[in-house]
Amino acid sequence: MVAERLEFRLVDEEIVTQAARREGLDAKDVAHAEHREGWLARFFAATAKGGPEPEMSGFGTLGTPAGGDTRSSETYRELIKAAIETTAERGSAVIVAHAASHALAGRGDLLRVFVTASPAIRSGRVAEALGLDEREAAKRIDQSDHERADYLKRFYGVRQELPTHYDLVVNTDNLSIEQAASLISAAIGVRPTREKTKPD
Repeated sequence: MVAERLEFRLVDEEIVTQAARREGLDAKDVAHAEHREGWLARFFAATAKGGPEPEMSGFGTLGTPAGGDTRSSETYRELIKAAIETTAERGSAVIVAHAASHALAGRGDLLRVFVTASPAIRSGRVAEALGLDEREAAKRIDQSDHERADYLKRFYGVRQELPTHYDLVVNTDNLSIEQAASLISAAIGVRPTREKTKPD
């Protein structure tokens, strides 16, 4: 919705595709190494395109792409980071997920946004979307959050994600999607003017 209002490109799974194409890899292998092919990310990617809930098959053990590629997850992460940086250089884009806010830390020409909600609200929404009871929904969200935290710690040295890692934090407990999109779109015009520096 933000991308539509600003007439920006919306970039999500395209990042994985770019990273894979760069090295002639299977996009599924890259996505798996990044831990983004979990149930939650795949569900929302599929439903956003109007498709059915995705199958959960096709992957080996955690950290091992089903295709058997022996490259390290660090190599995949560097490929994804390069794709994020290339997208940022082109400008006028909304980049969703992939730890893009951390990959692009230090740049002064972007707005880093964290969209969140309380645990109860999140589990309620996922339970409704997937037809689960809230206990199971909460369990799956915890798993997704754990994988996200692990990814940030391993690849960006972030031991605890903080509001100060972002320019804008949007709590959607009481905000509609439309209100949240309006806030983010408006904030683009008043984004910080940090000088470009290398990340710590």
